[in-house]
Formats: sequence, C-alpha cells, structure tokens
Amino acid sequence: MEIFRGRRLWIEQSAVRFPNGVEAEKVTVHPGSAVAILPVTPTGYRLLRQYRYAIGQYIVEAPAGTMEAGEDPAATAHRELIEEAGVAAKTMIPRGFIYTTPGYTDEKIWLFEARDLVPSREFEKDADEVIEIMDVTRDETDAMVADGTICDAKTICLIHRCRGG
Repeated sequence: MEIFRGRRLWIEQSAVRFPNGVEAEKVTVHPGSAVAILPVTPTGYRLLRQYRYAIGQYIVEAPAGTMEAGEDPAATAHRELIEEAGVAAKTMIPRGFIYTTPGYTDEKIWLFEARDLVPSREFEKDADEVIEIMDVTRDETDAMVADGTICDAKTICLIHRCRGG
C-alpha cells in the first residue's frame, strides 16, 4: 500500500514473507536510482563541500545526482559532473553500483570514475544546491577519509573502487 508519493520518491508499506517463512509488515522507500562520480585530476580529485539539509551540515562528497526517468546511468553521470563540478569528462569509467541502505530502501547508486577533465561552459548548479568545489590531492583525500572529514559512504566507496586505475 502506498503511504506517500513525492516528486522524487515514494514510500510503501507491505506484508513481506522472508525466506525463513516469517511474515512482517515492512516499509520501503523508493527514491529511484542515482549516480556518483569521482573526478580524477592530475594531482588527486575534485570533490564538493555541500550543505545537506537532512543532516543540517556541510559534508565533503563526490558529485552525484538522481537519474531522470529512462535516463542511462552514464548519461546522468556526464550531466551531473558538469552541473555540480563544472567539468566534463572525456573518459567515464563505470565502477559498478552500491545499495545505500538496503534495510529500508531499494536506492541504487551507479558509480563512475571521470578522467580527462575539461572545463564546461554548461556549469549550472540547481538553485537548492549550496556547493563549494574542492580540488584535493590523493594524500589529502586519504587523510580526510581516515579522520572522518569524508564521512559520505558513496564517496568512500568511489575512492576505494577507483584506486586500481
């Protein structure tokens, strides 16, 4: 049964039967899929310091955004990289996907590594985004993950998954 529908997500409550036979009422949040991109620079990464209203603070994170209906993940990644980080990527490497919090949502975030960056004239943040662009070295990024400055799960996953390249 649908209990809420908004512009970007919907929430349902349903009876669930688990593989062990137990039945329970569960709530599932369906926000749709998204992408996250790690822009790789010659010396490190381009990250964002972005205000997140749900937690009431700024966090350091990779550019990311919601996929439009029917949009391919790679197309979303190219679009969001330009909109949020002001650069376009000549090379976009898929790095799989993650489920953010599968205990209550089916949200899937597709991960991409962006290389061969060039400035974009199409740079235009959404009106409700408060973003500062940060170019950081790989060592600075490692220190920020270690000390908790970078606490965003998708960004930590991206840094880990992109280390092979």
